[in-house]
Amino acid sequence: MASPAPASEDAVRKGPKPPIPLSVLTGFLGSGKTTLLNRLLKDPAMADTAVIINEFGEIGLDHLFVDQAGDGIVELSSGCLCCTIRGDLVTTLENLLRRLDNGRMEKLNRVVIETTGLADPAPILHTVMLHPYLVMRYRLDSVITLVDAVNGLSTLENHEEARKQAAVADRLVFTKTDLLTSEAERSAFADLKQRLAELNPGAQRLDASAGEAVAEKLFNAGLYNPKSKIPDVAAWLNAEAYETPGHHGHAQHHHDHGHDHGHGHGHGHGHGHDVNRHSDSIRAFTLSTDRPVSASALEMFLDLLRSAHGPKLLRVKGIVKLAEDPDRPVVIHGVQHVFHPPATLEAWPDDDHRTRMVFITKDLPEGFVRKMFEAFSGALLPDTPDSKVMTDNPLAISGFTSPIR
Repeated sequence: MASPAPASEDAVRKGPKPPIPLSVLTGFLGSGKTTLLNRLLKDPAMADTAVIINEFGEIGLDHLFVDQAGDGIVELSSGCLCCTIRGDLVTTLENLLRRLDNGRMEKLNRVVIETTGLADPAPILHTVMLHPYLVMRYRLDSVITLVDAVNGLSTLENHEEARKQAAVADRLVFTKTDLLTSEAERSAFADLKQRLAELNPGAQRLDASAGEAVAEKLFNAGLYNPKSKIPDVAAWLNAEAYETPGHHGHAQHHHDHGHDHGHGHGHGHGHGHDVNRHSDSIRAFTLSTDRPVSASALEMFLDLLRSAHGPKLLRVKGIVKLAEDPDRPVVIHGVQHVFHPPATLEAWPDDDHRTRMVFITKDLPEGFVRKMFEAFSGALLPDTPDSKVMTDNPLAISGFTSPIR
């Protein structure tokens, strides 16, 4: 694995650069990623963006070429860069940083990585999150999943990877909606949107044929507002989408006070809520508590979740009120067993000071996660007998390594 070049003296004098937003563009087979990319790469809003693709030959960019640099990077007329994956993704991302730090590239405002076919985006996200240098220089902004409006329903039902792509997305982009001509096709598209609402109620939906899939709406889905640099937790979590009574499926909201919202809603949409349906193994839900959580309890909760159930955690986002420092919340973000280093905010960004955690899981029941969450967030308040018992006796928490259905 190549090591990053040292930063230039100018870069060092200016201090550390803010992390570069990184997005992953993925999609169902035949979903029209090439068409969308060509449109995006002509957009002046994409200036100072680097798009990493697998091969130039897969995407017709010839009419956009300006200059082919020696390191596999192509400068486009829109001011955007395009490059192929060189050796491995780490090397490619390091090469971009070299150009930036050595002054060969004036600005790099965003990186977009395009994946092929039914690729799982998780390994790409892990590449950045697990690399000690890249995790400082890049930050995950969004996962964008393209969905073919014509064939998407059958793809969703027949391919597990397609369901995972949809479940982890921050943006769901419908393509080919202009080709829905028959009543049967429009009905299937309505079913597709319903299925996606079950898998991922929190993702923003965009219609490419209606001109909605533009850079301004596709990107800037991360924690920080790029203009103000202030964290926008409410938009990032979008926890309310998981709490809506009309939401069909598994997304429900639970307070520690013993009442919950969402049960009994939305099971009358044609399939009788058959638990054997393929994607019913994927659940989207949010958990919250008014009570502060001790730092040790949070650490144990996350460690146990990712060590025992990592592959089942498709995506976890949350803001946590710590007992030790209740005025400075901690933000967590995980993709399967890999969690981004927690970020401490200097203050609560809004009037809601509850701990809120959004989960998208596969084969991990909501009730099990909720029970585990309540045990750690409630029983493990600092300096309580329960906390001492759980901390001193790992066997006390061993029951959480296997979900009991």
